[in-house]
Amino acid sequence: MKTTLQYIFLPMFILLLASCQQEETEFKTDKQDYNHYLAAEPVKTTSKYYKLWDNKIKSDSTQLLSLGNVASEYSRFFKGTGDIRYLKDAEQSLKKAVEIAAVGKSGYLRALARNYISQHRFKEALTLAQKARDLGSGVRESQSLLFDLHMELGNYDLANTYLDSIQNMSDFGYLIRVAKWNDYKGDLETAIKFMEKAQAKAESSKNRNLLLWSYTNLADFYGHAGRIEDSYNLYLQALQIDPQNAYAKKGIAWIVYSHERNGAEALRILDSIMKKNKSPEYYLLKAEIADFMKNDLLRVQSLDDYYKIIEDNKDYGDMYNAYNVDFLLGLEVEQKAFELAQEEVKNRPTPESYGLLAYSLLQVGQEQKAMEVIEKHVMGATYEPAILHQAAEVYKANGKKEKVSALKQELLEAAYELGPIKEAQITSL
Repeated sequence: MKTTLQYIFLPMFILLLASCQQEETEFKTDKQDYNHYLAAEPVKTTSKYYKLWDNKIKSDSTQLLSLGNVASEYSRFFKGTGDIRYLKDAEQSLKKAVEIAAVGKSGYLRALARNYISQHRFKEALTLAQKARDLGSGVRESQSLLFDLHMELGNYDLANTYLDSIQNMSDFGYLIRVAKWNDYKGDLETAIKFMEKAQAKAESSKNRNLLLWSYTNLADFYGHAGRIEDSYNLYLQALQIDPQNAYAKKGIAWIVYSHERNGAEALRILDSIMKKNKSPEYYLLKAEIADFMKNDLLRVQSLDDYYKIIEDNKDYGDMYNAYNVDFLLGLEVEQKAFELAQEEVKNRPTPESYGLLAYSLLQVGQEQKAMEVIEKHVMGATYEPAILHQAAEVYKANGKKEKVSALKQELLEAAYELGPIKEAQITSL
C-alpha cells in the first residue's frame, strides 16, 4: 500500500516542485535598478551651442549653418520634453534653410521631411523627399527616407523597392530598415537578428544616438518575443547612456504593468516621466493603468487631461488622430470617431488606419461594412496584435466563430504586448 501511495504522490510532488521553481525563476524587475533614473534632472532646453547659433540667426537670418544647427537642437529638445512648440520651431528654422540654401538643399529638405514625419504630415514629407532625391545629392539618404515614408503610408511594394536600392549589410541604416521590414512581414525572429546586428554596429561606432536607438528598439522587439528580462536590461542600458530617456522609462513601466501586473509601481514610474515630458499619450497610458487598478477617478481625470492638452493646442494637428479615434469610442462618441477614422485613412491609408475605420463602423452599427474593410485592407496586410484584436471584434459581431477562434489564439500569445485590459477583452471573445 505504501508503495502504491508513493507512485501516486511522487508525480504530484514533482509537479509542485517544478511549479515552485518556475515561480522562483520568473523574471522580476528591481526598483533599485532604475530608481535613481526616476529622479533625473529636468531636460535642459538650452546649450551654449544653441545660444551661439540662435544669436547668429537673430543677427543675420541668412546664416544657413546656424539655421540647421538650431533646428537640430529644437528637435532634440522636443524628444526630451515632448513639448510640441520645439518641433514647430524646428520646422520654421528648416523651412527658412530650405528657402535660402543654394548648396546642400537636399539635406535640408530631408531634415524638414523628417520633421513632418514626426508631425504625421506624411504626404507633405513625401513631396519633400522626392524633391531631395531629384536634386541628386545624398541619393542613398533620400532612398532611405523614401522607404520610411512609404512604410508609413502603407505603400509596401514601393517601400520594398527602396529597401533593395540601399542594400548594404554593413550599414546601420540598412540593418534597422530591413529589421522593420521583417517585423512588418510578421517575421519577428528575423527582425531581431537584424536589429542585433545593428546594435553591434552601434556599439562598435560608440555613437550615442545610434546606441540609444538600437537599445530601445531592440528592447521593444525582445518584449514582443516574450524575452522580458532581455528587454528590461536593454532599457536599463539606454538609461545608463541617457538618464532622462523617457522612452526607456516608459518601456520599464510597461514591463512592470503588463508582465508583473503592478499598477501602482507602473504609475510611480509614469508620474516621474510626466514631470519632465509633456507628450499627451502618457495620460492615455495612465488612464489604462488606472482602469486596471479599478481607480475610476484617476482614469477619468487622466482622460480629461489628455483631451484638454489636445484640444487646447492646435499645433498637434494630425499627430494624435489614431489615439483620438480610440479615445472618442471609449467616450461613446461613435459618429465623431468614425469621421476622424475616415480622415486618418485619407491621410495615412495603412492597415492600422483601416482597422480603426472598421472598428468605428462596427460601433456605429455597420457590422457588414466593417467586415468588408477588414477583409480588404487588414487581414494578411498586418500582424499588429491591436489591429487584429479589432478584426476579431468585427468577426465576432458578424458571427464568424472560426475566424474569431483562430485570431483569439494568436492574440492570447501577444498578451504582454497588448496589456491586461485587452487580454481580458480577448479572453471574452
